[in-house]
Amino acid sequence: MNICVVFVDLLWILISADLNKRLSLPADIRIPDGYLQKLQLNSPPFDQPLSRRSRRASLSEIGFGKLESYIKLDKLGEGTYATVYKGRSKLTDNLVALKEIRLEHEEGAPCTAIREVSLLKDLKHANIVTLHDIVHTDKSLTLVFEYLDKDLKQYMDDCGNILSMQNVKIFLFQILRGLAYCHRRKVLHRDLKPQNLLISDRGELKLADFGLARAKSVPTKTYSNEVVTLWYRPPDVLLGSSEYSTQIDMWGVGCIFYEMAAGRPLFPGSTVEDELHLIFRLLGTPTEDSWPGISSIEEFKSYKFPKYKAQPLINHAPRLDNDGLDLLMSFLKFESKKRVSADEAMRQPYFRSLGPRVHTLPESEIRETLLILHVGNFFVPIATDSRGKKRLRIK
Repeated sequence: MNICVVFVDLLWILISADLNKRLSLPADIRIPDGYLQKLQLNSPPFDQPLSRRSRRASLSEIGFGKLESYIKLDKLGEGTYATVYKGRSKLTDNLVALKEIRLEHEEGAPCTAIREVSLLKDLKHANIVTLHDIVHTDKSLTLVFEYLDKDLKQYMDDCGNILSMQNVKIFLFQILRGLAYCHRRKVLHRDLKPQNLLISDRGELKLADFGLARAKSVPTKTYSNEVVTLWYRPPDVLLGSSEYSTQIDMWGVGCIFYEMAAGRPLFPGSTVEDELHLIFRLLGTPTEDSWPGISSIEEFKSYKFPKYKAQPLINHAPRLDNDGLDLLMSFLKFESKKRVSADEAMRQPYFRSLGPRVHTLPESEIRETLLILHVGNFFVPIATDSRGKKRLRIK
């Protein structure tokens, strides 16, 4: 009798695991009582794929796409179109972030929401926030994301804007890793800033808020130049360029890298002209030698900038070593085509201390070499001893 019970239990475990794989469900999903039996009777054999219609019906029966499957806990923030809540999923009992987008009957869903959903459903990476579910009602569209404790801006504030340099390196590598994945798929984020980089209590960093992101297929395709928060916007876009590629994100990475290392924003301008002044004051006013074609850009000529000379970056970011300064400069190139790519940046000498294995990690994983724990006001890397147990390695 006991053997029969064990066999039946094992069978249902195997069926449940197979179901999770077929429907791309979280490993910790709570499947309703009786659902597996019903699925076994009404669905095709497990060695055959589910149709799109069957998959959608199965997810709905489990509880996906239903507002009652989620409990609102705390309000985290509010914007023009959306309100974000901390919530809990009844399906997994895990915390989630609920991005509730208000729908106007005359206008429907905002284009930023449609764009975010269409891109995130195809972006599956350990350094990109996971979209778990979408709930559509007459009044709102709710995007259900994995919950992370804080964003990079909040984390820097909590640390008094003094991050350990090892943590700066680990965070920067994770930013580049997520971006490289996006760029290989021709997706531009276009709104990189500390507030859009989420951090878990384990030190996982994930790209978030793809509302301004775009999928691009042709390098010369024209886009809006009203993208990227002012402080992280590259000079070519500030001067009106709407023809750009993945390099638009790399300037923002450089600004964030500096901000983590120096404890303050690199170019905190209040207007486009002020932003350009700050950029040229540090990097030097561009000439035809440093930026071919600059003298023919009408916006540049209209501002009549003083002829600033470039300043040594070491004077502004003294905590960066030579490899770090070289990497920073490779992000902050006037000509977009000269900016280092995310893939190239990860292989620069600055990251040599992380070891070669970080370049061979599966896209779905973040190994211990890229995880950090919060100790006092600092995260420190986790090491793994010979028995596989995690221990703190404080440098």
